[in-house]
Amino acid sequence: MGDEAPTLAADAAALPPEAARPGLGRPGARPSVAQAEPLLKAESLNQYYGGSHILRSVSLEARVGEVTVVLGRNGVGKTTLLKSLMGVVPVRSGRVLFDGDDIAHETPYERVRRGIGYVPQGREIFSRLTVGENLAMGLAYRPGSTRLPPELFEVFPVLKQMLNRRGGDLSGGQQQQLAIARALASNPKLLLLDEPTEGIQPSIIKDIGRVIRMLAQRKTMAIVLVEQYYDFAAELADQYLVMERGDIVARGAGASMAADRVRERMSI
Repeated sequence: MGDEAPTLAADAAALPPEAARPGLGRPGARPSVAQAEPLLKAESLNQYYGGSHILRSVSLEARVGEVTVVLGRNGVGKTTLLKSLMGVVPVRSGRVLFDGDDIAHETPYERVRRGIGYVPQGREIFSRLTVGENLAMGLAYRPGSTRLPPELFEVFPVLKQMLNRRGGDLSGGQQQQLAIARALASNPKLLLLDEPTEGIQPSIIKDIGRVIRMLAQRKTMAIVLVEQYYDFAAELADQYLVMERGDIVARGAGASMAADRVRERMSI
């Protein structure tokens, strides 16, 4: 099945201004991005797999209204970093501060309840469940009567058309939209995205990028994006970090990625 469904870009462009609608995310006034304290602050995270030191004192921050991009080649620890932030794997040492609280020893379930959404690498949708049932999994910790936010179908209209179709019957691009929508269903304050461009055709990559930027511009959530595709990352990054061998070797403002020769760093 192809990705010929209506593009996210067109629907995102057609959405009313933020002031005219609540949108996804928690409402309420927030300080400007420049003045805001980090919503997420990871300090000196260390992680091991067997005798291998995978994360080496990694620190990062993520602020509401910003996209923080983590770049690097395969095997440098990017996915392990996101799993550590989500609690999928326990950190050996270090702190994960979320809204000022240290959550380093909390379970993934507890982190979801706090307001963290996670889109894993490979999407990990439930192939035998329908689209509607997959989306409902994003509300698993809420009362059974909780309804899906209607805004999900404004941002991802193709999912409304396919509510009764099994997740495994969707194309790769549609499955990625479903995975992101599932994470957004609980209105997270922090969204963790692990390589959302993997295996997706270029037109859908562009559309997903526009949706990510739209979510950040609403200033209701912080976004941490792990990515290998440099051009996609450079278009979205407010802040960037480059990982090598489990360590952060470069960081800076997204606008300075070209001047900082980040593309060259990733090709070495």
